[in-house]
Amino acid sequence: MAGAAVLAVMTAACSGGESEPAEPAATSEPAAPAAPAAVETTAAADPAAAAGAPADQWATTDGIAYASLTGDAAAGKVVFAQCRSCHVTEPGVNKTGPSLAGIVGRTAGSVDGYNYSPANANSGITWTEEHLYAYLENPQRVVPKTKMIFPGLRDAQKRADVIAYLKNPT
Repeated sequence: MAGAAVLAVMTAACSGGESEPAEPAATSEPAAPAAPAAVETTAAADPAAAAGAPADQWATTDGIAYASLTGDAAAGKVVFAQCRSCHVTEPGVNKTGPSLAGIVGRTAGSVDGYNYSPANANSGITWTEEHLYAYLENPQRVVPKTKMIFPGLRDAQKRADVIAYLKNPT
């Protein structure tokens, strides 16, 4: 049942963004040249979009902006306990998932010695705090076909707390 609900949310999020831009391009000849140029510009500016990620991949489904929250690193360390089965914050230590040491500001797929999925390795994402915030909500929505099977942290404050901890994992 929960899987069906996630699928319904993902389907609703994806279906709304594609149908509207296609119709104006088909009904108005002057708009047709402009639409492909916008798509090309977006793809060049955002490699993850070119790799098949949803156009709104950085918008969270809960609608809560990262900037509206203040992360608490101590609380984030507690939340991160559920991540420890796959990840650590020590540099150079990879488990099922790559080390998350220095994750903020790092390019996705760049930890030496870790075998990333092509989706993650080729995403072109730089892990800013805002990108991590969206990714942690639902990794599969942000990077389709990532091998990270974690369903995500739905609680916005917990995501902000984990990011605060990852910035300074002491």
